[in-house]
Amino acid sequence: MTAPEAVREVAAELAAAGVPSPRADAELLVAHVLGKTRSQLYVPDGTLSDSDRSRLKSLVDRRRNREPLAYVLGEWGFRRLTLRVDPRVLIPRPETEVVVERCLSLLRGRERPRVLDVGTGSGAIALAIADEHPGAQVCATDVSKDALAVARENAKRAGRVVNFVHADLFSGALGPYDLVVSNPPYVDPSELERLEPEVRVWEPRTALVGENLAERIAERARDVLKPGGWLVVETAAGQAPGVAAAFEKLGYEDLLVTQDLAGIERVVEARRP
Repeated sequence: MTAPEAVREVAAELAAAGVPSPRADAELLVAHVLGKTRSQLYVPDGTLSDSDRSRLKSLVDRRRNREPLAYVLGEWGFRRLTLRVDPRVLIPRPETEVVVERCLSLLRGRERPRVLDVGTGSGAIALAIADEHPGAQVCATDVSKDALAVARENAKRAGRVVNFVHADLFSGALGPYDLVVSNPPYVDPSELERLEPEVRVWEPRTALVGENLAERIAERARDVLKPGGWLVVETAAGQAPGVAAAFEKLGYEDLLVTQDLAGIERVVEARRP
């Protein structure tokens, strides 16, 4: 079986299982097994060995069961990094890359800014900031020891230094900080059952479901932010205006709401006076 034949066969199986993007997933799975890029799959240079086909079948079976592709592959790209991901952590998403972009913009010109990432999960935000702003001194907290284990592995893999702290929100994270950032759980409990099985069944509920956490983080952040320091928070679709209003009520200034790549108001930032 050639790589293009394998892609066609796998795509058909995934489509029959209701996977939303069967062709793209098939290409990524076959490329992963063969150690190639997607574009290299269509260069005629051989066939899948028996061991390749056996490994591919195992991965395809997992994806047919609607296990997220990132978990099946064991890694996922985020900005310049390739992160280890598994069911202990939420899968990094494109909208969170916009969060990092806003943080880097606010930190521009500061040589050694102190940054706190609240609820770091896989470490995506913290590590991306450390990677793209080498002078940043980054601390990251998470209530999940399992998530922190993944984040520490990702830090080692990326060759970046982040101080990971096992804590609920701000406990143990000593300020003051130039910037506090968070992608808190924001899925309303009533909406969980309407989500795709990749999210509803497989991703950690504690990293998904939460209510009013952005406001709680904003309230607590005032105690650890330097005067003039910034708060940057990711929000659910439709929540940004309410979150921004809550930040203003708490005394924050210079509020800005930024859209994600899909045009959804997603990121709220504000300055502590």
